[in-house]
Formats: sequence, C-alpha cells, structure tokens
Amino acid sequence: MLLLLPVLTLVTACSSERSVSTTHDTDAGTNRWQPAADVTWQWQLQGELDTTYAVDVYDVDLIDTDADVIASLHDAGRRVVCYFSAGTWESFRDDADAISPGALGAPVEGFEDERWVDVRDESVRGLVDDRLDLALEKGCDAVEPDNVDGWDNDTELDFDADDQLDFNRFLADAAHERGLAVGLKNDLDQIPELVDDFDFAVNEQCHEFDECDLVTPFLDADKPVFNAEYATELIDNPDGVCREAVRRDLRTLLVPLDLDNEFRISCDDG
Repeated sequence: MLLLLPVLTLVTACSSERSVSTTHDTDAGTNRWQPAADVTWQWQLQGELDTTYAVDVYDVDLIDTDADVIASLHDAGRRVVCYFSAGTWESFRDDADAISPGALGAPVEGFEDERWVDVRDESVRGLVDDRLDLALEKGCDAVEPDNVDGWDNDTELDFDADDQLDFNRFLADAAHERGLAVGLKNDLDQIPELVDDFDFAVNEQCHEFDECDLVTPFLDADKPVFNAEYATELIDNPDGVCREAVRRDLRTLLVPLDLDNEFRISCDDG
C-alpha cells in the first residue's frame, strides 16, 4: 500500500476537476432511473466518504451511509448506488442474526468475517427484502447486491447455476418493485441470461484477468459497466489499461482493494 501513496495527491486533484452532468435518464415505463452507458462513478465503501468528486454516480455502503449524506449527494446532482452483500453473511452487521444458521456455508476467501449463504433459504431472501426497504428509505437510486456468484465458488452448499439465476432474478425483481435500479455484480458466466434483468453491471478486475469481453452484453444493451482494478502493476502504469477501458467504453477505476479512497485513478479523466 505504501508504494501507492505518491499517486494520491495527483490523482485526487485530477479527479475532482471534472465537470459533472446533472442529467440522468429515467425509464419512462417504470419511473426507475436507468443510468446511461457513459456515466462516471466513484466507489467508496469504507472510511469517511469523500463527496467532492465531480462524477455522475456514487456507489456507497448501504448500511454505513446516512440518509442525509445520500440527500446531499442528490443535492449536488449525483445519483447514488447503495452496496450491500446479498450472497454472504457478514458477522459485523447489526442484522447478522436475521439469517438462519442452517443457511451458512464456507468462509469467503480473503474475508474471514463473511460466509457464503444458501440463496434458496427464505431467511436470506427475507434479509434481502429488508435491505432493499432500507435502500428505499434512505433514498438510494439503485443497489449493488454483492456476492451473487456463489454457485461458481466453493461455498460448501449445494445450490447450482439455476438456483443462482433464480436468486439473482429475485433480487432484480425485488429492487424494481421498489423503483430501484439494480446492478449485476460480477457473475460473468451468467451475464447473457441476466442482462435483460439488470440495469447496469459492476465488475472487478476484468482487465487484470482478461475477462472484459464477457461484459459486452451490457454494453450492447447500452447499459454501463462500472469496473474496478486493484493490481499494483496496473495502478503504477495506468495508461495501457485506461486506453483499453476507453476503447471498450468501460467505466474503469483503479482503486485500493479496501475501497477506502486512499487513492483513485479514473480512466474517464483522460
């Protein structure tokens, strides 16, 4: 992390100089926000939220972000996407006891305080409903449900790809019923089957792992793909990945894995 600190001052200064568009698309048939393919974004889930970036969209933590902060972002012309985990149990959340112990699976690799959950379990879906209600109450424009690709991970649970598709469509429908837009987080192999159900995509590391071709169904549908990259070699030399992001029309950020705003490079800043 210390190797990245010299980037901080320059990047933050450049990022906050962009002008931001205050015009956002709304789906006339549903009165739901539909982000345009070229909207810019900032993603911060930890630490004191920096609200000074001149971007169209902020992606923030649903639980930890107060409604008045979301309102202030709206007042500044931003739309707000609210992040929550839909496919894991988080021991540190106040609502952790809402999920049945029988629905818990293996720990999530790299996140010892999280465990995969059985997406077929009613307590899991009940918690999702509660969190979507909270997103509506706080004034979020959209939600980013995370960890919706358990079927393709070692969960020690026996749900399969069809169960995951059913759960992800449940997520999308439940969000839409509340007038919220919803993004598909990763789950690359199921994008062709889910692109019509979701309003945008949030991806991690498609440049690093040479997977950006897999998100093209969203781009073909004129829906944005918000992408984040964490690899030190890309952050130290961002020109190549940013050229590729611009060529593909991806909204790529190079940010710390902790998503704490320690530094930020946006490929949309030119």
